[in-house]
Amino acid sequence: MPNQYSVVLSLSQSSRLQGLLENELPGFAPARREYASFCYEKPGLVVAFFPKKNKLLIQGAGTDEFIEFVLEPKITGIISLTLSADPDCPSARVSLVPGLDERAHFGIDESGKGDYFGPLVVAGVFCEGESARTLSKLGCCDSKTIKSEVKMAKLADAIVKTPGVAFEILCMGPKRYNELYSEMSNLNSLLAWCHARVIASLHDKVPSCPRALSDQFANEWVLKRALALRKIPVLLEQRTKGESDIAVAAASILARARFVRWMNEASVAAGDKLPLGCAPHVPKAARAFVLKHGKERLAEVAKLHFKVTAQVLKGLD
Repeated sequence: MPNQYSVVLSLSQSSRLQGLLENELPGFAPARREYASFCYEKPGLVVAFFPKKNKLLIQGAGTDEFIEFVLEPKITGIISLTLSADPDCPSARVSLVPGLDERAHFGIDESGKGDYFGPLVVAGVFCEGESARTLSKLGCCDSKTIKSEVKMAKLADAIVKTPGVAFEILCMGPKRYNELYSEMSNLNSLLAWCHARVIASLHDKVPSCPRALSDQFANEWVLKRALALRKIPVLLEQRTKGESDIAVAAASILARARFVRWMNEASVAAGDKLPLGCAPHVPKAARAFVLKHGKERLAEVAKLHFKVTAQVLKGLD
């Protein structure tokens, strides 16, 4: 479990938290911390706010408990609802398009996790204001609803050329995927590692962005833990069907376009079509690949922990 966590707070949020620490939360005592406007401590926990970057720092064994029972329900809101109503928050923005979130944020999504063949691709997109409206006008939507590969590629190209947009794409080929999966032995941990890496790269490009939105793929703490380990000061929100957000939708298109391109190039190199998904025809294609290229090369094109692998290799030893 992480023992340190940081997040950007608005002035009104920090004021509310200071009031709680001073008057309502038992066990906390004022303390001194260089550059902090306030700092409170109790055994196993330190909470300090640094006004220069509006950053709250939480340290100690009680970090997770403080986030779960104090910070999120009483200050930030579990799904960041306070951001939209807080006039002191730099990301607060009135949307000119109904239903469109024009506040500065990162959107993260992945492609390939359910496909036996091919890489795992995680993409992230930053947008706000005019760039968010432009992405909406382009027709960005959940990539699963786009059936044309040509349309997908054109949309992806338009997204990365949109003024004000920053993006990051992590394409993890099957060979590296299989190596990391062997180390972690858990798909959600691997996904969280990739999502956190993309958010960290986006934060390097747009350090002023205060929040990130990801499609929820596991218990919310899996990704929060991975992000906390990288010490990235962004407020993380996770929700199912996250592609309803314009930044997440754009990220889903970038991820799927890169995935499809990898599959097409790998199919040409293999001399046979590598099918998408994990439908009944996939084991047949995988077995044909093994018979043609050898079972040792299956790790270069497929995710070996899928049950398909046992079906494919049965009787070949």
